[in-house]
Amino acid sequence: MDWIHEVFHKSPEVALFLSLAIGYLIGQINFGKFQLGGVGGSLLAAVVISQAGVQIDNGVKSIMFAVFIYAVGYDSGPQFFNSLNRKSLREIAMAVFLAVSALVSVLVCAKIFGLNKGLAAGLAGGALTQSAIIGTAGDAIARLGLPADQTKLLQSDVAIAYAVTYVFGSLGSIIVCVNILPKFMGQSLRDASIEAEKTLSGGTASAGPGQTAALPVLVGRVFRVVAAAGSTVAEIEIREQDMIAIERIRRAGKLIDLRPDVMLLAGDVVLVVGRREAMVATAPQIGEEVVDTDGVSVVMQTRQGVFTKKGMNHTTIAAVRTTVDRDLRHGIFIQSIKRADQPLPILPETTLEHGDVITFYGSPQDTKRAVDAAGYELPYTNKTDFIYMGVGIVLGLLIGLLVANVGGIPLTLGSGGGCLLAGLLFGWMRGKHPMYGVMPSAASQLLKDFGLAAFVAVVGLNSGLQAVVTVKQSGMTIFLLGVVVTLVPLLLTMLFGRYVLRYNNAALLAGALSGSRSANPAFGGVLDKAESAVPTVPFAITYALANVLLTLLGPLVVGLV
Repeated sequence: MDWIHEVFHKSPEVALFLSLAIGYLIGQINFGKFQLGGVGGSLLAAVVISQAGVQIDNGVKSIMFAVFIYAVGYDSGPQFFNSLNRKSLREIAMAVFLAVSALVSVLVCAKIFGLNKGLAAGLAGGALTQSAIIGTAGDAIARLGLPADQTKLLQSDVAIAYAVTYVFGSLGSIIVCVNILPKFMGQSLRDASIEAEKTLSGGTASAGPGQTAALPVLVGRVFRVVAAAGSTVAEIEIREQDMIAIERIRRAGKLIDLRPDVMLLAGDVVLVVGRREAMVATAPQIGEEVVDTDGVSVVMQTRQGVFTKKGMNHTTIAAVRTTVDRDLRHGIFIQSIKRADQPLPILPETTLEHGDVITFYGSPQDTKRAVDAAGYELPYTNKTDFIYMGVGIVLGLLIGLLVANVGGIPLTLGSGGGCLLAGLLFGWMRGKHPMYGVMPSAASQLLKDFGLAAFVAVVGLNSGLQAVVTVKQSGMTIFLLGVVVTLVPLLLTMLFGRYVLRYNNAALLAGALSGSRSANPAFGGVLDKAESAVPTVPFAITYALANVLLTLLGPLVVGLV
């Protein structure tokens, strides 16, 4: 043990990465149908490792949490601002309900077991994993006008109760949000996210990693001309409203120049590209499909364009097609449309707005012509815009420093709330102006995964030893009360969300519930299981409210106990 302590003393980062490695290994183990997950596993591993005696600078915890919560806000910013409407009342009600039920739970426990003001406030701070309660409760105790030694004792009790209950406060929220809630809803978080994504994309489920549609919307097929002999290229294409395009013609073993007025002859081999439904209809009118594509196949390309065409804002796809000259739109197909990073259905009545990102499919020259006509090209890149990201996090941290005194109670978003707000704003601006602020999804996912796991590990390493020592000295009473205050408000709010607020989607309810408890580890576990950003929208709303409402519990508990 002395040797291990010496290693951790010289290089505390060893303890941090050891906690992550062991934690994620533990998180993969199935206990029946229960799986702890990497975040919860890292917390438990860190508590065990902390017994060897190790301390990580709190600055590391602050940095890891800042990048995690900024990335969460950045990914959900466009969808968050699009969701700020009457439907947001559900999230507001959920955050208020959890705060009230938590306050009642703490007061009942304090009354039954005779807890003093310090222990009760520390119980609230640790069981609800709201560190700001330590500060607001300590300040409220200092204002009671008690003798200095009594004030110091009560403030010490706040820290003790906080240390004892904090670990299960984090772990319990993970268990409820990641494991109990999906079973209660009868729907896995991944399935619920797919369902929500399908609703947002107009009924089409988005493909996950390594997945591709068995029936792609855009296809290419090769035919030997029989029925279409005597028809020109333009006649065949116009017959299907230009939903198909003839890209190549091979005649007598040689490619011939492709023009709209070229007449097809029996025996010609043609490459036809277009939308699958139109291809099915036109296939019998051309001839027989063949396997031989030698000399006919052509490389197609996808190219992203930002829609900024003057005079066409709020114009439907059908209207754009009728307005644009046929020579300009020939051979161009829309593969996808995103608005503020959210997919839109590709339907004739879909309205295009400036700032929409349209992915065009076609030959290289056709797609280049399309993006130039639509606005400007958005290049594919895997490089993160660190200027944009750095400015965003700095702004968030500065916002977190702001304090508003309301009735003598200092209210602040803190670094977490500030970075979340900045992430939401910068993500929304990126959705409106996609040329700036690039952060590839893989980079964003790394920030979220590593940031949260490291944050949780540092919490376990720094508080685990004190929590275990205090439990040995004072018994299990405070710890068990922490279990009650952790689980009861979460379970009651889960029932409130399901049966009163009518949440029917497990991923959305899990996001709202973890945000209402300001439970970042639980939210990380929800994201991990959902494999989607769907839970971030309700989380962002309830988390912002919870940071204020739960912080207020400190002085309320001190005043009411």
